[in-house]
Amino acid sequence: MTTQRTISFRIDSKKVAQLDRFAKAMERDRSYLLNEAVEGYLSEQRRYAAMIEEGLEASRKGELIDDEEVGRMIESWNRNEMRNQEVEQRKVGATA
Repeated sequence: MTTQRTISFRIDSKKVAQLDRFAKAMERDRSYLLNEAVEGYLSEQRRYAAMIEEGLEASRKGELIDDEEVGRMIESWNRNEMRNQEVEQRKVGATA
């Protein structure tokens, strides 16, 4: 088990009030929510760093994607996003 330490930092009072409302609704204390938030942040940073390292390793191996392929990938993502939005709009229209 790790040793816990107390830290302090400045935060806007409106954010503290929101945090306290969430904590009360979840029947948890503020420290619990802050620990969850910090763990989520650290997890995301580890994931991001791993993705960068993976990209650097691929680059060292010469496994690169040229700019035209990147452009095609982005266009594909945009087309998929537009299709998803159209489907959602149809769903909303059908229920209205």
